[in-house]
Amino acid sequence: MKFFKATWIKTIALSALVAASSVQAGTLEERIADGETIRLGFAAAPPWAYSGNDGSPQGFVNGIAVDVLKRMGHTNIEPVLTDWSSLIPSLKAGRVDMVTGGMYVVKARCENMDFSDPIGAFGDTFLVPKGNPKNLQTYQDLIDQDLTMVAPSGYNTLKDAKDAGVPASNITEVPGPTQALAALRTGRVDAAPINVLEAKHAADMDDSFEMTDPEKFVGRDKQVVGIGFRPEDKEFRLAFNKALKEYLGSDEMMATVTPDNYIKAFLPGDLSTENACQSN
Repeated sequence: MKFFKATWIKTIALSALVAASSVQAGTLEERIADGETIRLGFAAAPPWAYSGNDGSPQGFVNGIAVDVLKRMGHTNIEPVLTDWSSLIPSLKAGRVDMVTGGMYVVKARCENMDFSDPIGAFGDTFLVPKGNPKNLQTYQDLIDQDLTMVAPSGYNTLKDAKDAGVPASNITEVPGPTQALAALRTGRVDAAPINVLEAKHAADMDDSFEMTDPEKFVGRDKQVVGIGFRPEDKEFRLAFNKALKEYLGSDEMMATVTPDNYIKAFLPGDLSTENACQSN
């Protein structure tokens, strides 16, 4: 009797697992045809992407994605908020269909997912305590003064800092932007190297922070940002790119993104995803 009961439980559990897996199976186009939602994966990283009070996908990357999907005829959209470090694993595991967190297109990420054409190009800078008491402008300043920094897991600034010579012992890695800001606010670290948009947003929202001069920051050149897709969704990505090309820089786009501090100077111009995928 015990054997029968155990076998029955295992059978039910296996059936449930197979059923759950079948929901995630297939290409995004097949899921859409079956009436499934298009799941947008993002972390809380304003102004790029964040969740509204009603749970809606906010931020200019989500705004661009939603507008372009509407142009393609898709409105059945589901926001999925997660940690920054979980975005690519969630895409690969089929828990989300698109990564709209605002990721720089770099080689390591291109090896794990396919990016759309660029939606913008951006640079980095430091977020520091108000008044910039340590007079920080570059990674070399951290090294010279034996100071510490923080960055979320998966941010390019972790690698950039190490490449610049910042000792690993002086670098704190945290799950996401919220934890990075908390570390800086409480004085556990001296600086947070992040993209200009996040730095400006944080300084505008919290007067205990200050953004250093991006022109004096020594890091990587401007990086393009794209929206992530699974390789098996190539046809959908190409259709997305076609709609994106007509949308990029339009009055509709600027009306959507301007509230989140995206300006026309951030448009990618001739920069391409293909070239960006060769960069580190």
